[in-house]
Amino acid sequence: MRHLMTGKVKEVYLVDDETLEFAYTDNISVFDKIIPSKIPHKGETLCRTAKYWFGILSENGIRNHFIDEPAKDRMRVERVDIIRDYAKIDGDTVNYLIPLEVICRHYVAGSLLDRVKSGKITAEQLGFPEHHDVKHGEKLPRPYIESTTKLEEHDANLTDAEAKEMAGLSDDEYEEIKATVLKIDAIIEKEAAKRGLIHCDGKKEFGYDMNRKLMVLDTFGTLDEDRWWDAEAYQKGNIVELSKEFVRQYYRDIGYHKKLMDAREKGLAEPDIPALPEETVRKVSNLYVSMYERITGEKF
Repeated sequence: MRHLMTGKVKEVYLVDDETLEFAYTDNISVFDKIIPSKIPHKGETLCRTAKYWFGILSENGIRNHFIDEPAKDRMRVERVDIIRDYAKIDGDTVNYLIPLEVICRHYVAGSLLDRVKSGKITAEQLGFPEHHDVKHGEKLPRPYIESTTKLEEHDANLTDAEAKEMAGLSDDEYEEIKATVLKIDAIIEKEAAKRGLIHCDGKKEFGYDMNRKLMVLDTFGTLDEDRWWDAEAYQKGNIVELSKEFVRQYYRDIGYHKKLMDAREKGLAEPDIPALPEETVRKVSNLYVSMYERITGEKF
């Protein structure tokens, strides 16, 4: 195998012209920054959770790139081209990574709440009545789907028109992606409810095969890509974070997130992200393992 690239949380190898191997590491990243702390068992839990979901997708006839799992922290997948020059992508392009991250939100949380507070998104855009006071944790009247960039250094929000142009998609193709996301999230919601979980939001990545047939790529339904809450606590009016949001909140609490966002907005040098305290590393590792078991119903 030939090493192709190092991502934030995995190494990518070329097995042959049609196959890649993902090797999941114990790295953890937030706000597009790799934290200088390893999280024991994280890579294996991500890989095994993704494999679980890909199996369910296949059972439901949803095309995806998963081939097999040569090791508990490795996955072999169908290879697609990564085309960084968007001018080379059009309606005839095949076998490529669609350069978008497609996010579907079902509750008010995270960056969505930040943008509501700053006036960048209105209550009406989310389906609420005019002048509704949008609150953290509220269930949205309807799923809110949006896309961001995938291949840039930092994810940037896109309008639907920008997303379609960047990715070489027709109106119908973009609607197919949205419909597939909703179908997948309906499956996730059904499975999560069996285990006392609320699936708050999550991102999906897609590509086209050699026949320009849509397929789900990368990983989804994990603690990295999706936000999970405890259903029983939510019913009592409490939000218990059961995803990487737990780590994001740590950096908000210590003031790092604000410093980073201020630097980006002003075009200044970004501050280095500090390591996690040892006790926090232990808690995060335990969370990844326990949530793997809870999401999949399988023993780690």
